Amino acid sequence: MVSSGRRVSVFVFAVLGGFSCGAAALAQSSILATVPDPTAPSALRSQPAETMAAAVVDPEWQVPRTSWGHPSLDGVWTSDDMRSVPMSRPERFAERESLTGEEFLARASQDEGLHDDAVNVGAFLQHEYGVRTFGWTSTIVDPPDGRMPALTEAGRAVNAARTRGTYGPGPFDSFADFSLYDRCITRGPMGSILPSIYGNGVRITQAPGFVAVTSEMVHETRIVHLGGKPPLDAGLRQFSGSARGWWDGDTLVVESGNFTDRASASRAPNSLEFRLTERFTRVDPEMIEYVATIEDPVTLTAPVTLRLMLTTQPGYTLLEYDCHEGNQAVRNSLSGERVYELQVAEAIANGEPVPARATEHTQIRNGAPERLFNINLGE
Repeated sequence: MVSSGRRVSVFVFAVLGGFSCGAAALAQSSILATVPDPTAPSALRSQPAETMAAAVVDPEWQVPRTSWGHPSLDGVWTSDDMRSVPMSRPERFAERESLTGEEFLARASQDEGLHDDAVNVGAFLQHEYGVRTFGWTSTIVDPPDGRMPALTEAGRAVNAARTRGTYGPGPFDSFADFSLYDRCITRGPMGSILPSIYGNGVRITQAPGFVAVTSEMVHETRIVHLGGKPPLDAGLRQFSGSARGWWDGDTLVVESGNFTDRASASRAPNSLEFRLTERFTRVDPEMIEYVATIEDPVTLTAPVTLRLMLTTQPGYTLLEYDCHEGNQAVRNSLSGERVYELQVAEAIANGEPVPARATEHTQIRNGAPERLFNINLGE
């Protein structure tokens, strides 16, 4: 593949030559160059999906159960249907949790167009969109305004200091300059539950005494111990924490602690005090309501609760997420940094202006080309 870029951007094209898994999962608004025209919504999008759940339509609906009597959560689920629900509620909605009929129709029409574009038009950086539309104004339901609580002073310091990896401008001098996501080590316990551009699948597997939750992107499996097993010693820390669970009626409650402070457990900076409480409730043959409460008194000024619906999708299969060190993004970024250093030295020696670094993905995509760089030849 041949990429174009002006001289100031050569270093970044070397980064993207191996393509980082982290960079690949940028917010959808920064990836899509254009948004397809709205399309008439399908019958499945004719009303908010949350109002069509079996437990809502029929109060007598019975949750399917395992052979040993627990509510069944087993299967492959995704948050693709939640792609159009923002995490933080736009201020215009105030404390309103649901869209009006007119607002929902606009969202459903847009979702239909995006789904059609992904299935019939898109190719590179394939987006995945679900077949339903939800009418919630945000995934955050507490605080009541649906917005992420402010960071504490310590949280702001942690956020400023954490490694941005390929989301930042570098410099890249060692593997420590890359995020755990870039390195395909972890995305944290909510990585594949909070929707991104693709890889939003989870596989839930149950056995007496255990529940396993496998994320599609970065291929992690969390083991939830049931039955009162004591938590790990406070000195033992893990990227995805240590999970203990129990059944509260038909809801699986999972409490996790023992996190490191290196993984962004919820797309926000976290400290060693981070705790996550999740609730999984089967509300339909094809839906699981997922509610998560995040507490971190060191970095957040208040707890925050999110609500999503995990759903089935036609033909959805969890494939191996074959990613190692960002599919060479680390190697290519390090070599690209060395190329940039040579460019700087050359400019200084020739009395020329030092070339600027490209710091934003928009600069990388839209920079006026001065020459072509063949990334397959290591340029």
